[in-house]
Amino acid sequence: MRTHLDNLAVFIGRLLIAALFLGGAVQKASSPEGAMALLAGWQLPVWLIWPALVFNALAGIALLLGVWTRPVAFLLAAYCGVTSVFHYLPEDPWQMTIFVKNWAIAGGCLVLAVHGPGAWALQRGG
Repeated sequence: MRTHLDNLAVFIGRLLIAALFLGGAVQKASSPEGAMALLAGWQLPVWLIWPALVFNALAGIALLLGVWTRPVAFLLAAYCGVTSVFHYLPEDPWQMTIFVKNWAIAGGCLVLAVHGPGAWALQRGG
């Protein structure tokens, strides 16, 4: 049985993870050059930024509202794992920090995928 404090923690955690992906979508929309350079550096088409932006935005909104939380969180965990590869640059401490943070975010998403959105969500079973 979850307490009020447990529900608050799950809610805040879900909002913080949502804010990260919503912020990423805004960043991709307002200043796409950095992400495009990462894609180009891996010989990938730079237009991939646009589906990533849409995914970030829709997934962030879903988490924010607490709808489809379990499948969205699972997909976000996979997304973080895949995108971490772009930041695996051992000679660059900043990129390695982002690499590790991506895995930490994936961990938080996996917790949401297993435990659901909590009591304070539009779709409680999520």
